Amino acid sequence: MSLQSILSTADNFIWGPPLLILLSGTGIYLTFRLGFIQIVQLPRALYYLFNKERGSKKKGDVSAFAALCTALAATIGTGNIVGVATAVQAGGPGAIFWMWIVALFGMATKYAECLLALKFRVKDKNGFMAGGPMYYIERGLGIKWLAQLFAVFGILVAFFGIGTFPQINAITHAMEDTFSVPVIVSAAIVTTLVALIILGGVKRIASVASIMVPFMAVLYVVTSAVVIILNWHLIPDTIALIIHSAFDPKAALGGAVGYTVLKAIQSGVARGIFSNESGLGSAPIAAAAAQTKEPVRQGLISMTGTFLDTIIVCTMTGIVLVLTGAWQSSDVAGAALTNFAYSKGLGTSIGATIVTVGLLFFAFTTILGWCYYGERCVVYLMGIKAIKIYRTLFIILVGCGAFIHLDLIWILADIVNGLMAFPNLIALIGLRKVVIEETRDYFERIKQTHRDQDDVA
Repeated sequence: MSLQSILSTADNFIWGPPLLILLSGTGIYLTFRLGFIQIVQLPRALYYLFNKERGSKKKGDVSAFAALCTALAATIGTGNIVGVATAVQAGGPGAIFWMWIVALFGMATKYAECLLALKFRVKDKNGFMAGGPMYYIERGLGIKWLAQLFAVFGILVAFFGIGTFPQINAITHAMEDTFSVPVIVSAAIVTTLVALIILGGVKRIASVASIMVPFMAVLYVVTSAVVIILNWHLIPDTIALIIHSAFDPKAALGGAVGYTVLKAIQSGVARGIFSNESGLGSAPIAAAAAQTKEPVRQGLISMTGTFLDTIIVCTMTGIVLVLTGAWQSSDVAGAALTNFAYSKGLGTSIGATIVTVGLLFFAFTTILGWCYYGERCVVYLMGIKAIKIYRTLFIILVGCGAFIHLDLIWILADIVNGLMAFPNLIALIGLRKVVIEETRDYFERIKQTHRDQDDVA
């Protein structure tokens, strides 16, 4: 049996019913117990995103917006371009529907985990804020070995999952396909740039992310919107196909072989989680550095990341892939498939150029964000003395990732992502009462403030 076959078996086992039930169950439970906070409080969350909290400068290392951008830098990446393409090819258009579902409930999960990150954060020996699942598992649940297990899995994801291989592979091969730049040249340039930035620490990563993330997201969304507008007459049939094939793929796809409801769910959930990382426990690591004194406020801001990543960006990619019919192409895959879809949608090869440029920004900032996540896990396990060794290994792996086969990369990424999710989801369930009580207290204080203002008036 080949290595890829062994890993595929492990991947199917990890992403089987237990993890799918745990992920969806946690999100559904939090959604109902928090009163559909991801919908009811979304306007407030978006307001907080662009308005600073008064008197919060003394706590935290970066602004709440910069913390979100650091998290988005890690989430808006190849999952939005390559991941959606592989999900639709593997599970059919119905995979997009399940990405929507996992994002909807994932917003509640993201809210809860980022709230807990602020609630249980500490200062490290360098004076920086340190937080995330390893801290709320240890300080909240009191289970240190589980916190250490999460940190180990977090480092594995940074080294072999989302953090390196899928990103550098996508960048280098997209540059080769679109601009005929040799893989080794792109790999050398990207690795050098990554080294220059990550050696500057979290503040440099956050400052780069604060500039690049909004720019790249707007560029990609505008391009996607143009493709959709140019093909507006196909939208109704596209949406109908996505929904129909989510529940009855054989009928929706004319008896196509290989597409099943379970495959659509697995593909949609796995790629959705890969993209928005809700439940993985990664975003709380960035949220813990935010300059805020209110855990609930940062939780609300952080949950907008899932909304922007999946409901907006991934949906754009998915609709373009389906309405252009590109998803049915069997001779291209990954970034090349998305390039083909956008070129076809715009009727010009400039579509591939724009997607490639977007992919460069997306993947590059994801590498930066995940370097920070892995570093925080290393600090938790081994202290600040291990940072230099970690960064050196990370840079080496970034350079190596360009030369690994795409299928093996995605299987490996799925495996370590799933392993990372288990301890975090256990912690969210164990600390659910803390999340609920913090939320109720925060909104009760807001109501009381409004009542006091009305009394004065």
